Formats: sequence, structure tokens, C-alpha cells
Amino acid sequence: MDIPITDEMIVARAAEFVAAAECFVLALTDEDGYPTAATITPSKVEGIRQIYFGNHMDSNWVRRVAKCGRASICFHSVHPECNVTLVGDIKILTGLELKTEMWREWMAMYYSGPEDPKFCVLKFETLRYSLYVDGTQVRRTL
Repeated sequence: MDIPITDEMIVARAAEFVAAAECFVLALTDEDGYPTAATITPSKVEGIRQIYFGNHMDSNWVRRVAKCGRASICFHSVHPECNVTLVGDIKILTGLELKTEMWREWMAMYYSGPEDPKFCVLKFETLRYSLYVDGTQVRRTL
């Protein structure tokens, strides 16, 4: 007897893929109003609801987030087949406690440490999602 696949099962499976992802595609609106997309490495993932990224205060990403806090994040895998597209809001955070939590050793190539004023955290919060996992698609608003 087959167990019916529920939306909650798909969300949980998508969260597993997202937690294991080494990078995402982050899409923002550029200074001229056009969409731009680039890969970015997460510092912390909380299911499909919140994703944190360490970044540089002078980066294009931070300038774009400061101008427009709407964003989309996408993760894709071929084997196993999975596509996670998240749409939501992103903001710039500079609190030392959060920066320390998000700090990764490889970031020392770019910053003197979590207290470096050029280091910040981008926090993405999902408002809606489109998931395709194991042949099943789920679209919802949180």
C-alpha cells in the first residue's frame, strides 16, 4: 500500500536538500530595475523559511538589497531531481552577535573577523515557495 505524499512531506524533503546545498542562486533587482542572478554560499539555513549569507557592505548585492528588499532564491539538483524556488524579503543585518554566528573561517580571506565593519549578513525570509521534489510540485504562500 502506497503512503500518500503530503505537502508537508515535500516541504520537509525540500528543506533537506536546501540544508545540504553548497550554494544558491540569489536574484535581486539591479540599479536599472533589471533582474540579476548570481550564486552565493549560505552561512545558515533554517528549513525553507530563512537563509543567511555573509557579505561585504560594498558589494553589489548589499547595494541592491538596500534599494529593494525583494528577492528570490533558487536551488536545483538533477540527481535526485529537486527544484526549490523561494520568493521573499531580504535585509542587511550588522549586529555583532549575528555576524559572529554567521562567520566561517574561509571568510578570513576577505575580512579581519566578524567585527569587521565591512562584513554584514543578508537575511532572506520566504513569503512564498514553489517546490518540485521527487516528481511532485507544491506551491504555497506562507
